[in-house]
Amino acid sequence: MRKNAVIFVCSLFLISCSTSGGPQIDAAGWPEWVNAKDAGFSKDGLTELDSAVDAGNTQSIMVVSDGRVVYSYGDVSRTEGSYIASVRKSLLSILYGIYEARGEIELNVTLADLGIDDVKGLTDREKRATLHDIISARSGIFHPASNASGVTEADPKRGDHGPGTYYWYNNWDFNAAGGIFEKITGRDIYDAFNDHLAKPLGMEDFDLAIHKEKGKSGDLTKSTFPAYHFYSSTRDLARIGQLMIDNGEWRGERIVSQEWVERSTAAITPNSDMNPERYRESGFGYGYMWWVMDDAHFPPAYHGGYAARGHFGQYIVVLPAVDLVIAHKTLPVRYKTPEEYEAINVTWDEMRVLVDLALAARLTFD
Repeated sequence: MRKNAVIFVCSLFLISCSTSGGPQIDAAGWPEWVNAKDAGFSKDGLTELDSAVDAGNTQSIMVVSDGRVVYSYGDVSRTEGSYIASVRKSLLSILYGIYEARGEIELNVTLADLGIDDVKGLTDREKRATLHDIISARSGIFHPASNASGVTEADPKRGDHGPGTYYWYNNWDFNAAGGIFEKITGRDIYDAFNDHLAKPLGMEDFDLAIHKEKGKSGDLTKSTFPAYHFYSSTRDLARIGQLMIDNGEWRGERIVSQEWVERSTAAITPNSDMNPERYRESGFGYGYMWWVMDDAHFPPAYHGGYAARGHFGQYIVVLPAVDLVIAHKTLPVRYKTPEEYEAINVTWDEMRVLVDLALAARLTFD
């Protein structure tokens, strides 16, 4: 079944009908290209992208070039059921950068310094982990998380690795990062996000009340740190990507420092040191809760690129080398069988195909 798609025509969805040939401003405030030629894209190339998107499990996608919408598909405003899974971690990373610049967060502080503990206690060695270790998933704390991480391999045992010595994609680290943020700042994560990101970026669909009602969850008998889930529209995720590609500015206003953007999206853990080892196959390293593209695994258009990635196929892909942001969502629902899961999910390999098609449309135009 066809969903709404926009490819530089007098659209049914986003691009305004115009004969001026320049960027238009839609009612929602996003500047939008009217035709492929002015954006430097091939209309035929975008048609290929559209066919691939339509054949998969995408609920909605936006491609933003030079700060202007070049292609969109599906209902990019939808927030109902729009759980963005682990993309939440990259959102928290930005908040850490904002509060570090305010002098309220110091990344070299240890858990012992902060008085952080958890169910059945952390060891003295574990408490030597710093905030830097926590937000780079290198704490060495393999305590049960209040929610599962999706890593199917057996976790390392507590005490196997010291703080800062070993990367493991561990929801304990990420959830603790949320709880520690709230303890240090005295702010609820959702209030801070609303004040420092949703409002300044003009997010059209962020609903603070929904987040307060059902955002935090987890089994607190396992860990005192709940997960802090987010629900977002695709067009609001694209705003996050645009903020990052513009080095922390939004339409001339400084939101987060350029230094933090660069530091958080640099590989603290290179691709060769990622764990479990299957994580190395995708070509990513890891920064401060952002997945960082390793140049050796990607062509030049991807160099310097990074992504927020969430279960089921939630993505913010940022490619500074070609000034391109791609926000993508599926619509997670409950599933009981592997077949039902496959009918929802968009893997990174599948997402990579869509990104490559968007790049081909841009790079092959003459």
